Amino acid sequence: MAEAKAKETFNCTAEEFFKVVADYEKYPEFLPEIKSVKILKNDGSKKQMEYSVSMIKTFKYKLDVEEVSPSKVEFKFTEGDVFKTMKGLWTIKPAGDKCEVEYHLTATFGMFMPSSMESTLVTVSLPKMITNFKNRIKKVYGK
Repeated sequence: MAEAKAKETFNCTAEEFFKVVADYEKYPEFLPEIKSVKILKNDGSKKQMEYSVSMIKTFKYKLDVEEVSPSKVEFKFTEGDVFKTMKGLWTIKPAGDKCEVEYHLTATFGMFMPSSMESTLVTVSLPKMITNFKNRIKKVYGK
């Protein structure tokens, strides 16, 4: 199983960060490996989405997402090409005019992959993703 964790302070409010994280269909604009996100079902705070991602090869997967505005976004893999399991969580806490964000992801792959490669796919992507979210906050909110 591959696992990744990050804890960062973002220069925006918890509400602002939540809006950026929950704007899934905009992910291809600032996360280069994500080619598209389609919301298949939207029941308010619960959504089902299909991601198309390009990392070495292009693959698709579906996630069920549950949102608790503005403090949490939790997601769980339901079906797809590469993963056997995947679940993750964004936890967002106010910190004055900023926010503390924790990200946690665990994944297993449905095909044989050496554990070192699994870990690399998850952990190398994480710092890039955090940087891309910081850049998105700057672009959207000028912060």
